[in-house]
Amino acid sequence: MIDTKSKDLFTKAKTLMPGGVNSPVRSFKSVGREPIFMKSAKGSHIYDVDGNSYIDYVCSWGPGILGHAYPKVIEKVKSACDDGLTFGTCIEKEIQLTELIKDAIPSMEMVRLVSSGTEATMSAIRLARGYTHRDKIIKFIGCYHGHSDGLLVKGGSGLLTNSTPDSAGVPKSYTENTLLANFNDEKSVIELFEKFGKDIACIIVEPVPANMGVVPPKKDFLKFLRDITKQYGALLIFDEVITGFRVDYHSAQEYFGVSSDITTLGKIVGGGMPVGAYGGSYEIMQCVSPLGAVYQAGTLSGNPIAMTSGIATLEILKQSQDIYKSIEEKTIQLENAYKKIKGVWINRVGSLMSIFFTDTPVTDYKSALTADTVKYAKYFNYMLEHGIYVAPSQFEAMFISNAHTDKDIKDTIQVIESFSKLEL
Repeated sequence: MIDTKSKDLFTKAKTLMPGGVNSPVRSFKSVGREPIFMKSAKGSHIYDVDGNSYIDYVCSWGPGILGHAYPKVIEKVKSACDDGLTFGTCIEKEIQLTELIKDAIPSMEMVRLVSSGTEATMSAIRLARGYTHRDKIIKFIGCYHGHSDGLLVKGGSGLLTNSTPDSAGVPKSYTENTLLANFNDEKSVIELFEKFGKDIACIIVEPVPANMGVVPPKKDFLKFLRDITKQYGALLIFDEVITGFRVDYHSAQEYFGVSSDITTLGKIVGGGMPVGAYGGSYEIMQCVSPLGAVYQAGTLSGNPIAMTSGIATLEILKQSQDIYKSIEEKTIQLENAYKKIKGVWINRVGSLMSIFFTDTPVTDYKSALTADTVKYAKYFNYMLEHGIYVAPSQFEAMFISNAHTDKDIKDTIQVIESFSKLEL
């Protein structure tokens, strides 16, 4: 692997951007190397500035479910650019995208479009508080809902206590109403409601956490969350920024048979462009301005180019829902290959998967932390040197796309098998 140009670019980038990157995971610090700079992507492959080619299992952290530069999407986006990049006004395509979302996820009777998943979750929390007239929220240790102030809390904070900020620059007052529970632990949730029930506005949860690595919910855990929020008059927010249109066309709510009061979306809903969305029932969403008192706005919300990309992507997925079965079958093949490596634990939901270098079953944040990050770094670098691009962090997900061919899967399995023979 040649990385001369990447090294030169990173040297320059460090003088212009904090750490030389615009998102921390791109720095490759956790895998012990400098980042590589990509130049282009097509189908299942991504190409760096030095001319190296990789089979890509990051897929831009999820949006690339169809593969990179999908021809029908690119064609429509190019055509839309001729009409102008942004208007700052209402456009018909906003209606078209929200109709597709509502059709796929019936609990989202009304939708507000935004520009990122972080913006969607931040707005959903504000909406839940405005609707219930309560201040406290419950989030789960290890679940990530973007970098808004109220959700950046220490993963190790104890239960039944107010949380302390996990980032400099966040006043403690911003997180003091954020309560922490353990994912897959009903007791921890019950204790919080017993103590703070009348003050809890909502629970926010990733139906399948994918930011401590992929962690499937235990049987009936999501149903339990649905029941206890109804019992106490709180709202249930499903953060489907990652799972939305990924595990199923109708998203995690259909996959697990549990509906939420508010849903947040991102990634696939924009087909690779910066788009987010949040939505719920008519009653709840009418609390949002200009109808209600919960204020939220965005200059580039409903951007015509982003709308075009999202519409094209969702229409393809709607018409070809057999894609989900196909990519899950490919993921299972990889899963079976990974299981042959000694001392690993594999979690998978549909086409979302993580390999943990631990013998401990990974069911929550605490068990995820038993993973050996040094071994993961060796694995990452071995895969990269052999033309396979996986997440540059132990605690991120692996994404499979419809563009991955049988040959891609076969070639990847061969590299996995050769890695499994190494002494770690």
